[in-house]
Amino acid sequence: MIAFLYDPIFLEHDTGPYHPESAERLRTILQRVAPLRGRLLELEPAAVSETLLYSVHTPEHVAHVAAACHVSQRLDPDTPTSHSSYEAALTAVGAGIAAVDAAAEGSISAAFAAVRPPGHHATAERAMGFCLFNTIAVTARYAQECGYERVFIVDFDVHHGNGTQGIFYDDPTVFYFSTHQYPAYPGSGAAEETGIGEGRGFTRNFPLYPESGDDEILPIYEEALPKAVEAFRPDIILVSAGYDLHCADPLAGLCVTTEAVGDIVRCIMECSAVPKLFFLEGGYDLAALGECVVTTLNVMLASERITSAP
Repeated sequence: MIAFLYDPIFLEHDTGPYHPESAERLRTILQRVAPLRGRLLELEPAAVSETLLYSVHTPEHVAHVAAACHVSQRLDPDTPTSHSSYEAALTAVGAGIAAVDAAAEGSISAAFAAVRPPGHHATAERAMGFCLFNTIAVTARYAQECGYERVFIVDFDVHHGNGTQGIFYDDPTVFYFSTHQYPAYPGSGAAEETGIGEGRGFTRNFPLYPESGDDEILPIYEEALPKAVEAFRPDIILVSAGYDLHCADPLAGLCVTTEAVGDIVRCIMECSAVPKLFFLEGGYDLAALGECVVTTLNVMLASERITSAP
């Protein structure tokens, strides 16, 4: 079964007028995926406790975000908050927790979490790039507590997930695999960044020049990804699904088509039989975002039918 996770609190994270990471993103997704929701198991996430965040974030960071949201203060020039932003961010993490629990129970094989704010830029100590807490990183640590010892993270957002990489950079139990435009915000993600200490070799970055498209990105997912997954032998795969790699996106410069996004998702779904949990990150052209999420869910549903066929 494929799960879909969403909560109305995500719409209440108010970034203000003209901000690209707006509630309209989720409204568009909900409208576009409505015909599919009868085929999905809908799970309702709950806000997590602050202590769960301490697995990847410092207490000082958590307290700073809570205080900023209370007075609707910007955390950096790109990252505004509102009074409901803190609960929304805690519930976004809660979506990861609910998905892991469902996977551990055996009730789902994969999930898509339609959450905001996004998370992959948030470092252990800093909110940045629209991100308050690193949802996928907290989920990875929680998954390990649930017995998924080896976690593989795929990040196809057009912007490098500096926060996720940094949190696990010295950790051999979490593999971080990223394709992204380079150079671009936030400035990290060079091919030479492969980890440090015991974590060396467990980070793989595939920087792509501006205007790179399907021909450049697809071989990475068709060839490099399966090899990395086979070598690492993960117990679970988590995906930072950023749809700002699309050629229509206004915040970046890759030229990836909707069809290629479907091929990327297909490669992820086919690379291993372990549970796969997708988390919404970027994607700021509303039409392209809606198309890509529908494509993602259709590929996930098709993969489930193939897997469960006698």
